[in-house]
Amino acid sequence: MRRIMKMKTINVLFMAVISYVGLHVNYALAQMEHGETGVNAQVGTVPNDARDPHEYSDGFTLTDGPYAQPGPRQLKLADEHNFWSVLGDRFEYQEANESTVYDFQFWYGNTYDRLVVKAEGDIADGALESSTDLLWGHALSAYFDTQLGVRLDQYDEGESRQWLAIGLQGLAPYWFELDVTAYVSDNGQTALSAAAEYELLFSQKLIFQPRAELNLYGKDDPDYGLGAGLSDIALGVRLRYEFSRQLAPYIGVEWNSAFGKTADYRRATGEGRSDTQIVAGLRFWY
Repeated sequence: MRRIMKMKTINVLFMAVISYVGLHVNYALAQMEHGETGVNAQVGTVPNDARDPHEYSDGFTLTDGPYAQPGPRQLKLADEHNFWSVLGDRFEYQEANESTVYDFQFWYGNTYDRLVVKAEGDIADGALESSTDLLWGHALSAYFDTQLGVRLDQYDEGESRQWLAIGLQGLAPYWFELDVTAYVSDNGQTALSAAAEYELLFSQKLIFQPRAELNLYGKDDPDYGLGAGLSDIALGVRLRYEFSRQLAPYIGVEWNSAFGKTADYRRATGEGRSDTQIVAGLRFWY
C-alpha cells in the first residue's frame, strides 16, 4: 500500500513539473513572436505608409468622412426596406352554382411589420358578397406572422357586419401554408376560420395543390344562416401550369358541405347540404 501511495505522489509531482515547464515555454515563444524587445503592442502615432483600414470597401463607409458617399446612407440591410406583393391565390369560375370566386391578398411593409389586406368574394347572378380583412402583421418567428385588425363583410341580402380579427399565418413544418383567424363581431358572435394549402410539384411548371378550409361559429345566427359549432368545410384540389412563376391557369374539383344548424338552414331555403363542382381559374402574383 505504501508503495502504491508513493508512486501516485511521484506521478502528481511529475505532471506538475511538466505543466510548469509548458507554460513557461509558451510564454517565451509568444515573446519571440512580438520581437526581442518584449514589446507586445504598437504604441505611438500610425506610420504614414500604414495600410488604410477602409481600403477593403473601396473607400465606402456608413459614417461621415473622406470615404462616405454624399446624401442619404447608401448601404442597407434587406430587412430595412419596405416591399409589397399581390397574390391572387384563386380567381376562378365554379360551374355548379355559376359563380365567380376570388381570393386575393396584398401586403406592404418590411420583414417584421406590414399592412395585410385579404379579400374574398363570390359573384353570382350579378350580386356580390365579399369579406375583406384589414390587418397589421408582425413577425412572430422566421415562418409565422401574427395578425390583428378588422374584417368587413358585405352581403347582397341582409346587413353588413364588422368583426375584430386576430390570427396567425405562415409556413408550417413539411411546407403546409396555414392561415388561422379568430373573430368577434359587433353583435357578439364569435367565429374561427382556418385554411391550409400544400403544393406538390410534378415538374417545375406542373403543380398539384390540395386545399382545405373550415369555419366554426360560437352560436346560432339565423339571420345569416349560420349554426353553432362546425359550420362548413371546403376540400379541393387544383392542378396548375405555370407559364411563368407569376402566371398560372388551373383546373380543379372542389367539394363543399355544411353541418349542424347551418345545414338545416340551407335545407329550409331549398339549398343542398353539399355539392361537388368543377373549377377553372387563374393564379397570379406580383
